[in-house]
Amino acid sequence: RIPNTRWRLYVFRRKVSDAKATADSDKKDDDLLDVYHISRQSAYLFGRERKVADIPVDHGSLSKQHCVLQYRALPSKSSSVIGEPTKLQCKPYLMDLESTNGTFINGVRLDAARYYELKRGDVITLGASSREYVLLTEQSAKTG
Repeated sequence: RIPNTRWRLYVFRRKVSDAKATADSDKKDDDLLDVYHISRQSAYLFGRERKVADIPVDHGSLSKQHCVLQYRALPSKSSSVIGEPTKLQCKPYLMDLESTNGTFINGVRLDAARYYELKRGDVITLGASSREYVLLTEQSAKTG
């Protein structure tokens, strides 16, 4: 299912506090590297294998098929009137595909092969990569 909400994934370089990172004066911490509009299809694969990955990643600690962001349509929790059809809400979920070095939401490692619901503002990190993927909606991005 494709969501009605216009989700975006903002890719930043994670802040590094060691002396090596500060020696590299050409690059700023927390640079916005890319923006993915991730509401155009039902699932997005993160991985090093560029032939199949929707969101390619290059870090050596990441798997060829590392994790997947997928939309799931579930019945709304709001109370519905008896006799009316149940409304479905299409929400983003993340699943680690049994990667060696893990997938993290807000610093918490995910169990492999299990869906985790994503919420606006969640930060996704993969393995030992310095990239941070921040999930926002089109509206939240405009309001800052």
